[in-house]
Amino acid sequence: MQRKKNWKQKIKDYFIATRPWSFTMSLISVSAGTLLAAEGGSILWGWYLLVCIGIVCFHAAANIFNDYFDTRYQVDQPDSPTARYRPQPILSGIFTPAQLLTEAIVFTGVTILIGLIFSFGRSMLVFWIGLIGFLACLFYTAAPIKFKYKAWGEFFVFLMWGPLMFEGAYAVQRQALSLKAFYISIPFGILVGLVLLANNIRDIAYDSRQGIKTIGILLGDRQSIFLYAGLILTAYLYTIAMVVIGILSPWGLLVLLSLPRAIKLLKSFMTKIPEAADAITAQLNTLFGLFLIVSLILSRMVPL
Repeated sequence: MQRKKNWKQKIKDYFIATRPWSFTMSLISVSAGTLLAAEGGSILWGWYLLVCIGIVCFHAAANIFNDYFDTRYQVDQPDSPTARYRPQPILSGIFTPAQLLTEAIVFTGVTILIGLIFSFGRSMLVFWIGLIGFLACLFYTAAPIKFKYKAWGEFFVFLMWGPLMFEGAYAVQRQALSLKAFYISIPFGILVGLVLLANNIRDIAYDSRQGIKTIGILLGDRQSIFLYAGLILTAYLYTIAMVVIGILSPWGLLVLLSLPRAIKLLKSFMTKIPEAADAITAQLNTLFGLFLIVSLILSRMVPL
């Protein structure tokens, strides 16, 4: 009986190491890209399901690689802010570095396999999009580039969860790229990038001791918060502009229903940076993304 309990616990540990609560961001991106592709024909639901599996495996690998290299380069240590609100797989003693790296490689292998199926079964556009995403994911924290430690993290998060995922999901369905999908990916990509910016603002004092560069460190607390607020405002104004010029239907204004959450978030940041700053920022982009998906569905069902 004890052996069975340990086996279940190990599976649970491997699952938690992937940070599954973050997968909603990826699923929103590929779902929105798929719904935009539906404007040009029926949704191929089998391919969509495989996209969802592939993107979750990609996101899991990215999260695990991030924890592995943050620990390997001693950026994450027992007193790091991140370790205080979620279990860091290596620092908490749940996994050895080798075990965590093995898990990352397994998820990467599954992602590559699914990517090759898309590339040869649907379009080689998916291959190139996937290659860019994979390199951005790996060298986000891995040597020799380490984007995250050189204040480029927010840009690459925006790129991956914005244009690349939207266009990749679109290409699987329509075997082409779409300017409309690119335009509509931008506000959601911005809000996902803000998850990392929130993390970096909270960790300014800690990261400064680790010898890395982040936007938070380069700008300082006050200017970083102004940038954070400005980018939230940009995401909403940009969406309104897309409705005005006809890229989005008037249903796109549904995303404004998430505005009260954004205002509440900004008020809290102006008072004191919350310890779970990244997690509550993720709640905002999830809410925004869900309203965006609802607006795309309604645009098809009830044209205005």
